[in-house]
Amino acid sequence: MTVTTAQQHKHKPLHKDTHTCYHCGEDCPPSPVLSQEKHFCCEGCKTVFEILNTNDLCQFYQIDEQAAFSLRNQSSTSYGYLDDPKVQDKLLDFTDGKSSRVHFLLPQIHCASCIWLLEKLYQILPGVYSSKVHFSQKKIHIHYDEEETNLRAIVELLANLGYAPAINLNNLEEQDKPKIDRGFYYKLGYAGFAFGNIMLLSFPEYLGLNLHQDQFFFKLFGYLNILLVLPVIFFSGIDYLRSAWVGLKHQELNIDVPISIGILALFGRSVFEIISHTGAGYLDSLSGLVLFLLIGKWFQQKTYHQIAFDRDYRSYFPIAANLSKNGIIKTITLDQLVVGDLIVVKNQELIPADAIIKSGVAKIDYSFVTGESDPIAIPLGEKVFAGGRQVGTDIELTLVKKVSHSYLTQLWNDKIFDKKQDTKASTLALKVGKYFTIFILSVALATLFYWLPKDTSIAFNAFTAVLIIACPCAVALAIPFIFGNVLTILAKQQFFLKNTNVIEALSSVDAVVMDKTGTLTTRKKNNIAFLGKTLNSLEVWMLKEACGPSNHPKSQAILQYLEDHYEAGDQYGLKVRGWQEVIGKGVETDIGHHKVKVGAAHFMDSAINDKQKQEGVYIQFNGQIRGQFLIQQPIRDGLAPLIDYFKQLGPIHLLSGDNERERSYFTPYFEENNLHFRQSPKDKLQFIKELQKEDKVLMLGDGLNDAGALQQSDVGIVITENTNNFTPASDAILAAQSFKQLPDLIQFTKKSIRLVYGAYAFALLYNFIGLSFAVQGELSPIVAAILMPLSSISIALYGTLSTQFMGWRIFDSPATEATRIKNRASVVT
Repeated sequence: MTVTTAQQHKHKPLHKDTHTCYHCGEDCPPSPVLSQEKHFCCEGCKTVFEILNTNDLCQFYQIDEQAAFSLRNQSSTSYGYLDDPKVQDKLLDFTDGKSSRVHFLLPQIHCASCIWLLEKLYQILPGVYSSKVHFSQKKIHIHYDEEETNLRAIVELLANLGYAPAINLNNLEEQDKPKIDRGFYYKLGYAGFAFGNIMLLSFPEYLGLNLHQDQFFFKLFGYLNILLVLPVIFFSGIDYLRSAWVGLKHQELNIDVPISIGILALFGRSVFEIISHTGAGYLDSLSGLVLFLLIGKWFQQKTYHQIAFDRDYRSYFPIAANLSKNGIIKTITLDQLVVGDLIVVKNQELIPADAIIKSGVAKIDYSFVTGESDPIAIPLGEKVFAGGRQVGTDIELTLVKKVSHSYLTQLWNDKIFDKKQDTKASTLALKVGKYFTIFILSVALATLFYWLPKDTSIAFNAFTAVLIIACPCAVALAIPFIFGNVLTILAKQQFFLKNTNVIEALSSVDAVVMDKTGTLTTRKKNNIAFLGKTLNSLEVWMLKEACGPSNHPKSQAILQYLEDHYEAGDQYGLKVRGWQEVIGKGVETDIGHHKVKVGAAHFMDSAINDKQKQEGVYIQFNGQIRGQFLIQQPIRDGLAPLIDYFKQLGPIHLLSGDNERERSYFTPYFEENNLHFRQSPKDKLQFIKELQKEDKVLMLGDGLNDAGALQQSDVGIVITENTNNFTPASDAILAAQSFKQLPDLIQFTKKSIRLVYGAYAFALLYNFIGLSFAVQGELSPIVAAILMPLSSISIALYGTLSTQFMGWRIFDSPATEATRIKNRASVVT
């Protein structure tokens, strides 16, 4: 008998336990959601399964067992603004009124099952012609029929499937998007074309044909080679010549100076030999040199497009707001809001601009801006600031500033955000270039002066030969191929570096500063414990009824805890009446003849004297306190080893926008004097500036409030639950699931610098062999043609293979955890 895909999925080991969610595989609460005799952890997972099952798409579960993810606690979003033609006009790639095309960023895409499902949208939603996924960019391109479906229906379907598109204010405004540098590929392509053809035309010289008998072909091929190589120098290689000239103008000997000297020496001597009919020149080596340099540059830059490291406030804001006019609520885009508009902000929505509270109970969570995680109650008539998130019922606000002029944008007004950082120059390459240039010029001049009294012809040949063979092509290729591959390996570990300069900067860090909320702690799940008498089923049910209507994070945390740990009893015929929430205190309700209170200590009917317990959330039945819930955001796995590692580098500091209630919780990890609470964004920025007077600073943060400090620090690393969304300006982005790997990741970057030095030693060996020919004036074209490309290929292979092997040893080898800890502690640069 044939077993359906849904039946097969039922019998997978991952889903054998009846209390495991059939969709995502996570543990279900004691009272799971049921559908078709299957258990689900939440309504979201059940909805996805039903969509897949109805459309015969349960093969989704078979392609990759880890494909599905939990939708529990996923907030619902209203997409009514997508009905606005102005919004559609800015989001659509193409439309003729009948057929439309659009693309979205879907950060949740992670496996083959995602691709398979997303490319089957036409089976789920009539009107979708096709949907194509670009996996590396995590984008989906959708072609649909305007008469059968619409943009809102497509987005809502994606959200229901767990792939909510990342749509924000940044999508509405014109941006200077990085364009594809086609010029670079033209340069690379021509260098390859010229290299192949010059090699072909140089075959007579390689084969040792008689110069006098085949003089016509030698001349013809020589002149053709000159014509072919001119664009190689002045088109493909012009950036190196320009960089060397700029360096010399600023009295700097960068790595491009010896490269340019080598290029010009190769060209000059080759042209002389060809015109004077004394040789075939070294134009094949010249074109090969430029080609390999460009290949190295391409290899180094090929992963840079994956992550956006420079973001402004528009990347953090939703795309629309609810405008209230004459009692009618209309969804409009944020760029249409003006001062004086009355808007409605719903639960968990961001406030788009500074405003005055007109009506409703405002409880604003400013953790997005300040880092303070507890919502603040704000009375009517008071001002609220952009970036705050409403927690609770709907509120009405009157705008006092435009979106672009709000407090939130002031985080980008500091001059630190105006500085232009050089993302191309390598400190290591500059240092090596300086000494290498001095060394080569010294050897060349010594060779010239040695041969001049003996033979001027040999002196000139030997002088140019030294400049040719000692061209630091291998040295120049070491950093692109080694560091470029390091970027790729780190990206696979969910650690994305902005450029290769970050690798070098990490090796010089001697002080570390960390944010708390969202960086050392995780926002995804609270640590919650109940202290008190065991609750019976009726009490559990009454607590659920009391906490359920409240949108306060602590009420919702308690509700989730009760669902996960208790079976609720029946209503016993009791009715809920008189429920109310007292801002800043808690909730209370009458259930039958029972009076229930949940909240702060001062909200209870009897005083609680123990100050150590004042921060708990207490529960009271009929005037009797039954216990308290202790709620705390859990620290991330691997914090202790991470702190131990950083202590070897230098002092570590904690900066937090929260109050000091958790000081004792972090005292075991940090020195008492290095714990800093109630820090505003500007306080953090100033702290980094002061610390940099003596140290090179590494900053770990997560939120918008850390943007200035991250930009100011020598290395700024963002810890994020989602690498494609809500990441402020930074030098590196680390996925939260890789947090405990950070010591190994940093250690990998430090060891990669050793590989660069190894490549330099390797290059010196080639130079020693070549110079032994050059100083004697015996360098032949065949020797140059062999040594120069061979050294470049060897360095490229060395850089690629050595980094791959080192990455395997650190991240993939079956080494024990004890060995890894020992290794990471033994190397502190």
